[in-house]
Amino acid sequence: MQRSQQRAETPPGHVVVIGGGIAGLAAAHHLVATGLRVTLLEATDRLGGKLMTGEVAGVQVDLGAESMLARRPEAVALAREVGLADRLQPPATATASLWTRDALRPMPKGHVMGVPGDPAVLGEVLSPEGLARIAEERDLTPTPVGDDVAVGAYVADRLGREVVDRLVEPLLGGVYAGDAYRISMRAAVPQLFEAVREGGPLLEGVRRIQERAAARQLTGPVFQGIAGGIGTLPAAVADAVRAGGGEILDRTPVLGLTRTESGWAVRTDARTIAADGIVLATPAWSAGTLLAAESPAASAELSGVEYASMALVTLAFRRADIERYEALRGRSGFLVPPVDGRTIKASTFSSNKWQWVADAAPDLFVLRTSVGRYGEEDHLHREDEELVAVSLRDLAAATGLTARPVDTEVTRWIGGLPQYPVGHLARVARIRDEVAKLPALRVCGAVYDGVGIPACVASAHRAADEIADELTGEIPGEIAGEIAGEIAGEIIATSTLVRGTGSEAGQ
Repeated sequence: MQRSQQRAETPPGHVVVIGGGIAGLAAAHHLVATGLRVTLLEATDRLGGKLMTGEVAGVQVDLGAESMLARRPEAVALAREVGLADRLQPPATATASLWTRDALRPMPKGHVMGVPGDPAVLGEVLSPEGLARIAEERDLTPTPVGDDVAVGAYVADRLGREVVDRLVEPLLGGVYAGDAYRISMRAAVPQLFEAVREGGPLLEGVRRIQERAAARQLTGPVFQGIAGGIGTLPAAVADAVRAGGGEILDRTPVLGLTRTESGWAVRTDARTIAADGIVLATPAWSAGTLLAAESPAASAELSGVEYASMALVTLAFRRADIERYEALRGRSGFLVPPVDGRTIKASTFSSNKWQWVADAAPDLFVLRTSVGRYGEEDHLHREDEELVAVSLRDLAAATGLTARPVDTEVTRWIGGLPQYPVGHLARVARIRDEVAKLPALRVCGAVYDGVGIPACVASAHRAADEIADELTGEIPGEIAGEIAGEIAGEIIATSTLVRGTGSEAGQ
């Protein structure tokens, strides 16, 4: 009997997806398409994880991630698959700035995550001493990178600390809310890591990356948003899962996982669910706890993953009150180097950046600031009113804005972003090696393959495909094609870091 005939005569396997963030939802959506029976369990009363909308002054806005990388195909493709194609919308403007050395300065072009190919573009950002230090790089002896190296440490050694402190830090911090002197180059900027391993001056390596990107002649927007907010994506995916026959249970925390003779027992506070396969799409600390009994080695590795917390302060002003502030016109926002000692790390001018926000509230001007990064969580213990006040103070210093908001919203993301220190990819490989020893269980999410939305979706698809393959013995042709597309997307995505994006979004 052929395998397809066996599948037709055998009840579909049951996969339990644990975690209702975008990774868990994407995994469930992918699994439903294979014909497997799917149950998704979410501990809280809300789906979507770090993707969430809310209201300020009666306007729906994103209170978490607010854009997704479009040069990687996975997230945009998912949005289209769940019926949001006509709501995809690129930024209305991507003209960002750096608030550094007491002025808003244009974001330099032609760099890879802040590392320049041509120092001439940095004249407004760096001091003469900083520019002179870059010129010394050609005469330096090679700096070995080994299996991995911290981005900040390597770049500072080659080009000086000022490049790191005023360019690399705010850009990497915008993605990881982390410390550039700890973040893994291999994990966070892999194309730069490969370039430096090829040898030669760092500046030449950046130029090689740029030349390769130019040869691909990529077109289309670098980022995409969704009218109504990126936070509307989870609900659309959930609806598609249910329409495909999947079950979604919120307010259902998982208390334990136990292997059985036929698969897995998933224990909740209400009942025990039998599963043939498990996709674990939770933060590292939760995954580690659930794997403690069945895979102590994976659990120990997961417990070592650190997280950064941050807060977003969303402010709505009467447009008539802010029209005289030139600094608010035309810009999508600005990034703030930590070395300048400010409290806010970035600001997005949402009404400029997203046409849908401007259309929804033509009489208002909505912007948001971000506060906190790895090692700076003390700010998050302040009262909401304090976070609003310090945001307004810094905004006044940066733009001259003294108008008072008509409404505010403070959103805290505790443990919001996993950190990718030196050696992170080796840790992920060890986790996956240990998890692979368990039958029909896989992990996915921001911990493993990148913190952006497309990376989380790709991680989910990988886990779902491996589970489907193990349970059915084959990967359907259309899914195999998607895997090939994801690999191509990984290659294409590297070019986006050549351009200055100037966003505090965590993608």
